[in-house]
Amino acid sequence: MHGVLSSEVTVNVPASEAWDLYGTLKLMDVVIPEFFASIDVLKGDGEVGTVLKLFFNPGALFYAFEETIVTIDEEKMIKETDASKGGYLDMGFNLYRIRYDVIPTGEKSCITRVTVEYDLKEGWISNASHVSLVPFIGFLRVGSVYLLANTQS
Repeated sequence: MHGVLSSEVTVNVPASEAWDLYGTLKLMDVVIPEFFASIDVLKGDGEVGTVLKLFFNPGALFYAFEETIVTIDEEKMIKETDASKGGYLDMGFNLYRIRYDVIPTGEKSCITRVTVEYDLKEGWISNASHVSLVPFIGFLRVGSVYLLANTQS
């Protein structure tokens, strides 16, 4: 079973400033207090191939999982991470990908979009109910507040 969910937020900052947040590891620093117990960088410095271990707060679906940055397109302002160990992969997902896009809409405005793409193994279809945009919409909102408070323009 394959699925895609997406949501977006308009932010009144230049796309380059939003990309400086979403295209780097800075986003993790901004969202940790709100959404995670901690995040460890296991390998890399934010480029393709960087591996992060995300530790969740009590009550989350699982304790931790690893994700790997698989795409960073500076020109198109796209960053993708794939679940690479534990978490969703232990729940029968072949693919659990998170994509951030920053889309310019004007000189001082842009859209930040998050997309979750997933694929489940046969026999695990009921776990599709665990796919949610709720935390990622939270990331976009926290990111928007951060950008508006810290914009250089």
